[in-house]
Amino acid sequence: MSRIPRGFTLVELMVVLGIVAILALMMIPTYHQRSVREQIVEALPLAEIAKTPVALSWTLARTFPADNAAAGLPATEKIVSNFVSALSVEGGAIHITFGNRAYSQIRGKVLTLRPAVVEDAPVVPVAWVCGVAAPPGKMTVKGANKTDVAKDYLPARCR
Repeated sequence: MSRIPRGFTLVELMVVLGIVAILALMMIPTYHQRSVREQIVEALPLAEIAKTPVALSWTLARTFPADNAAAGLPATEKIVSNFVSALSVEGGAIHITFGNRAYSQIRGKVLTLRPAVVEDAPVVPVAWVCGVAAPPGKMTVKGANKTDVAKDYLPARCR
């Protein structure tokens, strides 16, 4: 009587384990980028407090506030959150500086939200262009873009 082999050999198990380890190592950078991107997305709602006065300034006077004081906002370093160490307004553009509990890849980096307007149509509301994203068609983007967050970490709407 011959014996029928059952199960796997040690070599086969080691090959499978090696393949699983390689696949896991390939996923770590993707997971980390996603975690950094989630921090950026979580920080974006803080800019809402600046969007309203900036848009209102455009609607009423056809100009954008030069700084936080002109927008009626607290000082730059007073607008903070878990991942944001400062929020400033410059010529209508909103600059979010990451810090506090943010990952080291974005700590000290800036993400800019710039207003986009249709200059000859005052009834069209202000649209916001995030990071290095392209402006909506037939709209003019105002303010300087100081975004220095790596493109890999930016959310899809900011690329």
